[in-house]
Amino acid sequence: MSAIERLDPDSSFKHWIASDLRFYREGLQFSLAQMGRVMGCSRHTVSNIEHARDGWNMNEDQASKLDAHLHLNGHFGRLVRYARTAHDPDWFAEYAKYEAKAVIIRTYRLSLMPGLLQTPEYARALLTSARLVDDIEAAVESRMGRQEVLARSKPPLFWVLLDENVLYRPVGGPEVMRGQLARLREAVGLSNVTIRVIPQHGGFYLGLDGSFNMLAMAAGESVFVEAPGGGRLIQGSTEVRDFAIRWDMIGASALPWDSSRDLIERAMERVS
Repeated sequence: MSAIERLDPDSSFKHWIASDLRFYREGLQFSLAQMGRVMGCSRHTVSNIEHARDGWNMNEDQASKLDAHLHLNGHFGRLVRYARTAHDPDWFAEYAKYEAKAVIIRTYRLSLMPGLLQTPEYARALLTSARLVDDIEAAVESRMGRQEVLARSKPPLFWVLLDENVLYRPVGGPEVMRGQLARLREAVGLSNVTIRVIPQHGGFYLGLDGSFNMLAMAAGESVFVEAPGGGRLIQGSTEVRDFAIRWDMIGASALPWDSSRDLIERAMERVS
């Protein structure tokens, strides 16, 4: 079965866009290069969008040109806009590819430790309790593999904003939490890692409505917002800028890095 035949337009906006693009191109008997001229992009880009390949998404300008040329009354434009606000059950596979290439990773976590700093024991306890995967050990191994990004010869800058409650949530019990907090304290000492904690006594702050990750690549930025059973990728829109503002506003409520380190050490004493 070819990659095109494996598309499932009923399960994903990305696949819907890919399927419809190929449908209209073949209906016009256009080559990839001809469709690229209509969309203002290369034949390579058209092929990647039609195959729903990771990292290749139709943008608003391409959609607008398609709709105008084909007289579709905004069809592709609406698909692109809804795709940006929809939750995709396969979002994490695409996120991991971006994460591996990022030069700056910003993570705000409201309830759980960042995946890039989790110990195997903490990750295993989470995955076992969640009961969302069949092969726990394979999932733990995959999560630990992602952490290799921080061990590269030129690792990304990793900036973490962490709600204080994460330090006290007893995932896996006291022994697991002691090891996890020790890992967090160790990470604070790395030159490319900055961890700042938002204290409980601060009351309400903007981030209480959910976690998110921001990735800066060599070209462009992306935001990933998690949700139960899926997530959302945001690219090339004013919404990315809005999340950058949100990051700064959450950061305004966080302690400096040295005070955050002291808070982590006090949390370790509390579990000991």
